[in-house]
Amino acid sequence: MGVMMQTFYWDCPREDGKEFQWWNYIHREIPGLAKAGFTSLWLPPVHKAANLFGPSMGYDPYDYYDLGEFDQKGSIPTWFGTRKELDQVIESAHKHGLSLIADMVLNHNSGADAQEVNPITGQQRWTVFNAKSGRFTRNWESFHPSMYESWDEMTFGDMPDLSHRNPYVYGELLKLARWLIEEVGFDGFRYDFVKGFAANTVTAIQEYRYMKNGAYHKPYGVAEYWDNASNTLHWVNEANESNHNPVDAFDFPLRELLKGLCDSYGFSLKTLVNGESVLKAQPYSTVTFVENHDLRDEGRPISNDKLLAYSYIMTHEGYPCVFWKDYFNYNLALRDTPNGIDALVSAHEKHAGGDTSILYLSDDLYIMQRGGHDAQRGLIYVLNNRGDDWRGEWVQTKWNNTSFQPVAWWGKHDRSRPADQTTATDGRGQFFAPARGYAVYALK
Repeated sequence: MGVMMQTFYWDCPREDGKEFQWWNYIHREIPGLAKAGFTSLWLPPVHKAANLFGPSMGYDPYDYYDLGEFDQKGSIPTWFGTRKELDQVIESAHKHGLSLIADMVLNHNSGADAQEVNPITGQQRWTVFNAKSGRFTRNWESFHPSMYESWDEMTFGDMPDLSHRNPYVYGELLKLARWLIEEVGFDGFRYDFVKGFAANTVTAIQEYRYMKNGAYHKPYGVAEYWDNASNTLHWVNEANESNHNPVDAFDFPLRELLKGLCDSYGFSLKTLVNGESVLKAQPYSTVTFVENHDLRDEGRPISNDKLLAYSYIMTHEGYPCVFWKDYFNYNLALRDTPNGIDALVSAHEKHAGGDTSILYLSDDLYIMQRGGHDAQRGLIYVLNNRGDDWRGEWVQTKWNNTSFQPVAWWGKHDRSRPADQTTATDGRGQFFAPARGYAVYALK
């Protein structure tokens, strides 16, 4: 499936001292990310934002067709850079075998040019949009409430919500998706705040017959539906019911379980393995993650031993997503060592194939097996939640008389290399991980 990199975090241009230079920063890092084994880059919203209180991350869309070309909303570039610099990112990513995922903010808009009265409510609202790109002009009929619908799924702050049932709006959103794929060069979409609009908009964008390099192109898609597993699956099933290009979903329930693993003393691994998650229900169409830009509020970020969480998502099914700030700012990449994200990405790409089988599970020790598929021959993963000593158990594997070597490991207090292991003629073997740590074993 590959490994995704979320190439931004909240206020990243300011925090990293790279305001209006973020595209150049990503561009410089692309060769290293490709070498590490990443397969896709999720970019922040590329359009010109309202920027009402200074430069914005883009989740307040103003002009979808201004990618850093027009002098409006305080600057020509977006907070991330110019259109030319974005084009360089896309060109370099494709040259290095990485696909590009565009962040689609389709629920709401902001920064209108003028107010007007909505005749349905009699209220004045900021709904007149005449952006300098000259494309997708909007007035009150483009927003809730409109003549086309009275039901608005959910609002986002006080920004006017687009009325997707208006045929003009619906058509313009499809035109936007087509432009991003066929002309700008993106390969897929991340759908922001899909709770705010009907699932059929996502279905239509996924199903559209795009042309790229002279052939039909099916875009990858993943939706942000922030809820429990049951409600998320309900939305996914609705979006994919009549969809030959199904959309994935981010696994927020699993992420909360991973936070428990990392931050809660005495957290039971039985809860992690058996808890409700999207991954558990549909393991091959789920994006797993440890952190993202929305988890910045007090109490939400993971504070301790985050590599435990990354080891879990990199060894199990799903499409794992790495957070830029974890990789670079918090130095969890640990390049050229077996102890960080880079080693886990390599293990995922080379070995994490086939179904998962639980070989041992207790409150503080978990051993599982990926059975292998094609070139990915499989692995043994050991997670030790006890803080005082190395732990291991005899387990029944699928491999007889087979030698294993550790390819990725980490311990809170001990980074020693786990010993190689060999299974007996009946497939039984003993596998270990350091205290408060993990080990990933691959077939020699």
